[in-house]
Amino acid sequence: MAALPPPSGFSPELVDKAVNALLKWRSSKLNTQKPQLLEHDEFVYLILTLKKIPPKGVSRINAHKIPLPHPLTNPLTEAPELCLIIDDRPKSGLNKDAAKKKIQNDNIPISKIIKISKLKTDYRPFEAKRKLCDSYDMFFADKRVVPLLPKMLGKQFFKKKKIPMTVDLKHSNWKEQIDRACGSALLFLRTGTCSVMKVGRVSMSREEISKNVMAAINGIAEIVPRKWGGIRSFHLKLLDSLALPVYQAVPDLKLKIDGGAKEQEEVEEEEENKVKEGEVGKKKGRIHEVRYMDNNDDNEDGQVADEGELGSGFEGDIDNHAADDVENGSDELLNKKRKMGDNKGKGEKNVAKLKKEDGFKQKKANNEDVTVQKKLKKNDLALESGEMQVKHNKKKKRLAA
Repeated sequence: MAALPPPSGFSPELVDKAVNALLKWRSSKLNTQKPQLLEHDEFVYLILTLKKIPPKGVSRINAHKIPLPHPLTNPLTEAPELCLIIDDRPKSGLNKDAAKKKIQNDNIPISKIIKISKLKTDYRPFEAKRKLCDSYDMFFADKRVVPLLPKMLGKQFFKKKKIPMTVDLKHSNWKEQIDRACGSALLFLRTGTCSVMKVGRVSMSREEISKNVMAAINGIAEIVPRKWGGIRSFHLKLLDSLALPVYQAVPDLKLKIDGGAKEQEEVEEEEENKVKEGEVGKKKGRIHEVRYMDNNDDNEDGQVADEGELGSGFEGDIDNHAADDVENGSDELLNKKRKMGDNKGKGEKNVAKLKKEDGFKQKKANNEDVTVQKKLKKNDLALESGEMQVKHNKKKKRLAA
């Protein structure tokens, strides 16, 4: 399949400029920092931003392999730590000894072989899984056991992007499959619009990094849904640097603007048709027509006579004056209504005040009556007690006599 042509906003010159800027930034940073005992080879990352979240058919746990002209891990020149997970169940027909013989005969750079049964038992604790993840650079797994791995490996493998690469161990070309996986960039499309992939090392030359970036961008454009139409932007960065833009899609605003203009024109045409047909309704809440009545019949007769004497040449002036009179009359009516409403509101307020004052006065009178009655009762009781005392004294005197 032929590669799709890149859009007008993308050019290899921008990629070269971004790579040069990143390498210059790193060299200036190393000059200011203290020298390290061990040299650390840093990766160059390509950030992909999509316009929409990929559907379920495209997003998956396993990575998409994009071949690079200059591989990131070369088993011939380097000595990477590679681990192979095999299926040792009875139906598979493969055991650890047979896998070791095959690796030695084909000269495959695998440093560790782990059986699926041992992965279930020995690597169950979290600490064991974390050590296993940090011990090897890449992991490969038999195609038959890949669905079982997410639960067994844990989240540490997903965080560090060390999910095992699938290898079909039923075929005899183990070496070709592993070499192809080592020389490819891994694209993980999951449940978001952003994805990051390694496309080069700082130890490579500028030309090699630029070629890898171009190959990765072209490979992504063939995998992503809608090809270049589904890509929003590409950025290049190092681990601690800023992300430099390499490609930015132009937003599709022209179609929205055209659609809005067409809708507005249609609405205006409908309004014009309604005005012509007389279907436009009157607005509510406003006075549109005011019939100005005059009680003097003589004035009406005089106006008619004046109109007859003036003739048809002054009809326009008479109509204008009449319109002014109608407007003045409507203003006067509105002012009168407002005044009446204000006076009505004031009158209601005054009535409420008077009622309140009458209520207070009546309460005071009632309270005064109650206090007077209490005083009278006290006086009556005092008089009764005084009379009783006098009678008692008289009895005492009679008894003494």
